[in-house]
Amino acid sequence: MRRREFITLVGGAAASSMTWPLVARAQQADRVRRIGVLSNPGPDDAEMQTRATVFERTLQELGWTVGRNLQIDYRWSYGSADRLAAHASELVALKPDAILAMSGTSILPLVRASRSVPIVFAQTIDPVGLGVVDSLSRPGGNITGFTQFEYGIVGKWLELLKQIAPAVTRAAVLRDSFDPAGLGQWAAMQSVAPVFGIELSVVNVRDAEAIETGVKKIAAAPNVGLLITASAPGNVHRNLILGLAAGHRLPAVYPYRYYVTAGGLACYGPDTIDQYRRAASYVDRILKGERMAQAA
Repeated sequence: MRRREFITLVGGAAASSMTWPLVARAQQADRVRRIGVLSNPGPDDAEMQTRATVFERTLQELGWTVGRNLQIDYRWSYGSADRLAAHASELVALKPDAILAMSGTSILPLVRASRSVPIVFAQTIDPVGLGVVDSLSRPGGNITGFTQFEYGIVGKWLELLKQIAPAVTRAAVLRDSFDPAGLGQWAAMQSVAPVFGIELSVVNVRDAEAIETGVKKIAAAPNVGLLITASAPGNVHRNLILGLAAGHRLPAVYPYRYYVTAGGLACYGPDTIDQYRRAASYVDRILKGERMAQAA
């Protein structure tokens, strides 16, 4: 079957928000507000460009214009963990009114850098398990935001893979073994894979060499598919992953739509862009004079 005959796009579940952990205070005298934005990928990433554009446009609709009453300091880390940590400290040192974490990977260095600057995350898997918030209903501290999905979504990835490629009996799971969310997604897949008659193996997405070696090895076996988990390295290396899947004619299911728009086969996941509209509304509330309330 030709690869393009596989193409399917499935809408995912909506993202969940944290309970708003802020209390009102008197708005300060009119001044230029300052926010920081921390991103793991670089500004040349098309998905990051779209997220930033939507975030700024929504803020403008809410009354904030860059150069008039708002300054935004971006820090792009190009997939480097060391650079991400350094940039988190740089942004905190600027004493912004709020910081936006543009990915789940961005939130941890910000948490380590400050327990006082208001932080809004737009995409973090299992923030409670990660230790970022106390609970979904009472986040606590200086952090709030939006989760991407629950681990149960991985069952849909396996189901979709089996629907588009019924002959598949083995699947390589591309995951970040250093990310707790990667471990969580892997564990959830292991629990449901027998239902679909699929044997799983792991490909580490930490770097390009590991991805290429792992996919080439699994592609040599018959009846193989790919399952790509949500991860920062997977995002950074997605063009490589897409090229390998196409080159080896492997049916693949991805966690987000932007993989499919870049040439991938099928996806099932949340609307990543809408989360930045919603994150902008949280930042707006902070800029207009609300402050984080410590949860009891």
